[in-house]
Amino acid sequence: MKVSIILAAGEGTRMKSKVPKVLHEILGRPMLFYVLNACKKASTEKNIVVVGHNKEKVKEKFHDETDVDFIEQPIGEGFPYGTGFAVSNAVSEINDDDTVIILNGDTPLISDSTIDCFLKYHECRENAMTVLTADMPDPTNYGRIIRDGDANIKAIVEEKDANEKEKLIREINSGIFAFKGSALKYAIDNLNTDNAAGEMYLTDALEILVSAGEKVGSFKIKDPHEILGVNSRYELSNTSEILRDKINKEYMINGVTLIDQKSTYIELGAKIEEDVTIYPNTYIDKKSVIKTGTVIYDSKIYNSTIDEGVTIKSSEIESSTVGSGTTVGPYAHLRPNSNVGKNCKVGNFVEIKNSNVGDGSKMSHLAYVGDADIGCDVNIGCGVVFVNYNGREKFRSVVGDHAFIGSNSNLVAPLEVEENAYIAAGSTITKKVSKGQLSLERAEQKNIDGWVLRKGFMK
Repeated sequence: MKVSIILAAGEGTRMKSKVPKVLHEILGRPMLFYVLNACKKASTEKNIVVVGHNKEKVKEKFHDETDVDFIEQPIGEGFPYGTGFAVSNAVSEINDDDTVIILNGDTPLISDSTIDCFLKYHECRENAMTVLTADMPDPTNYGRIIRDGDANIKAIVEEKDANEKEKLIREINSGIFAFKGSALKYAIDNLNTDNAAGEMYLTDALEILVSAGEKVGSFKIKDPHEILGVNSRYELSNTSEILRDKINKEYMINGVTLIDQKSTYIELGAKIEEDVTIYPNTYIDKKSVIKTGTVIYDSKIYNSTIDEGVTIKSSEIESSTVGSGTTVGPYAHLRPNSNVGKNCKVGNFVEIKNSNVGDGSKMSHLAYVGDADIGCDVNIGCGVVFVNYNGREKFRSVVGDHAFIGSNSNLVAPLEVEENAYIAAGSTITKKVSKGQLSLERAEQKNIDGWVLRKGFMK
C-alpha cells in the first residue's frame, strides 16, 4: 500500500498569524489542500495528516475529507519537537511492506507527477529510504546533502548544524522522503535529540539506515520550485504567483484566451471551456463553470455557471446562473440564487437577488430585482425597485411574460403582474395587475401659475 504522511503540526510563527500556517490560502484553497490533492492524484491509498498547534481548526477545515486520517501530535513540555517526532506519531498506522512518502503541508507546489515518479524510482531501486533533493542557487535555510567519494548520499546536515564548507553545498534536502514501512519504523525507534536544536530530526534516519546496512538513495527533482516551502507572507505571495501562472498556463493550453495572465486569478477546479476570453483583473473561483464563447471583462465570478456566448463587463456574480447570449454589466451584481435566462440584458448598476429571469427579458440600468420570478421578454425600466422586505419578512413578486414595467416604479411584494400587463412610469403598485391591463398610481399633476415669482425664486 502507498501511504502519505503529511506534516501539518507546526506553529508557523513567521507567518505572524492566528491562522494555522497550512490553512493560509492560495487562490481560494488552503496550502494543505494542494499537498493532499497531489497525493490523491498520485494514487496514494492512505493519507495521514499529523496535526498539532491549532489542530481543531485544521481538522474542521477538512472535515469533508473522509479519506484523510488525522493524527494528533502531543504538544508541551516534555515532548521533543522536530520532523522525526511528528512522524513517530503516525508510524503505528503503517505496515512493514508499505511504501510511505513523507511531505510537508506547507509545500503547495509539489505535483502529482513528481510524487508518482519519485515513488516509482524508490520502489524500482528497492531502497529502504529515498531522499528527494534539488539544486538551489541559494540553499540558505535548507539541509545540505552530503555525498561520499562515489557520489552516494551518506548524510543530511541541517543548516544550523552545518560547518562553513557544508554550507557551500547547493544540493539540498527537500524535506520529502520515501521509506519502506519497516525501515521507517526502525529509523524512528533509533532517532535521538543530539543536535543544536534538541529535536528529533527525520533526516537522521538516513545515517541510521546506512549504518544498519540498508540501501538508501536520492532522487533529484527537475523543477526546484515544486519543493518551495512557505514560512512567511512574502513566501506565500511568491508561491501564489507561481501557482497562478501554472494554472493559467493549463487553461491557455486548453483553448482559453487570457489577455493578461499576470492579472487573471482562476482557482484550481474552475471549469472553463475553449474559446472563452478573459480580460485583466478577473477572478473566477473553483466552483464556477464558464462555457465556450463567453467574454469576461474585469469581473468576479463565484460558484456560478455562465452559459455559451455570454458577455460580462465589470460585474460580480455569486452562486447564480446566466443563460447563453446574455449580457451582464457594466457594474451589475447578481447575488446568490439568481438565474438569468437566454438573450437577456442585465445592464449597468442592476442588482438581482434570489430571482428568476426568463429568456429575452431586459433591465438595462439602475434597477433592483429581489425575490422575484420574471417571465420572458419582460422590460424593466430605469429605477425600478422590487420592494421585497417589510422589516420582518421577505416576499416574492411574479411578473408574467411580455409585461412592461415603467421607469421609477415600485412593485411592493407580495404581488403578481400578469402577462402583457403595463405599469406606468413612476407608479407604486401594491395590488395585482391582470393580463393586458395598464396600471398607474400617481397623484394628479397640478401646475400653479406665478408660484416661483411669489416665493422670490425668480431670477
